Amino acid sequence: MTRLLLLLFASSATLLVFGLWIPLKAALAQEMLEIAWAESQARQTQSRPWPWADTWPVARLAIPELNDSMIVLADTHGESLAFGPGRLTGDDHSAGAVIIAGHRDTHFRGLKVLETGNELRLQDRTGRWRSYRVESARVVDSRAELIDTQQLPEGTLLLVTCYPFESIDAGGPLRYVVRARATANGDWKEQIDTVARI
Repeated sequence: MTRLLLLLFASSATLLVFGLWIPLKAALAQEMLEIAWAESQARQTQSRPWPWADTWPVARLAIPELNDSMIVLADTHGESLAFGPGRLTGDDHSAGAVIIAGHRDTHFRGLKVLETGNELRLQDRTGRWRSYRVESARVVDSRAELIDTQQLPEGTLLLVTCYPFESIDAGGPLRYVVRARATANGDWKEQIDTVARI
């Protein structure tokens, strides 16, 4: 009986650790990414968060409605999405469209509560912020609809994650897409970092 209880306890502990591994990894990585982001801004260079990283910080995304701020990584290749959202298109000084993808169960889990009119902010490596307002949020079936990045108007920000949020199956064809537009005063400009409190 003692062996059975010990086996059940060990199995439960193992399942708990594996269940918490991705969220824990995402949270710890953001701390290391914060350091790399500060270094990137200070040196104006690409600073990798750890020596073997296949990505680096390219922006900070702030979502005041969620009281949340996160470092955005270059691309979505390798295992980078486990550590933070990744920028698919757009660059630090572009007025064009920016697309950022993230996991629905870690960094982008709060997208489901965003509403039309909510503010989003994106900081570039020079420390300048650009403000956006949410225009819409919808579910897209990736088998039937593709996002043509060439057709997106300048000043568009898309946040993309898997859908449904509560599904236990990962990697299905549905995507949740939040679309935001740069505000009239949303051009890159020097601002006091009010998001540091988030």
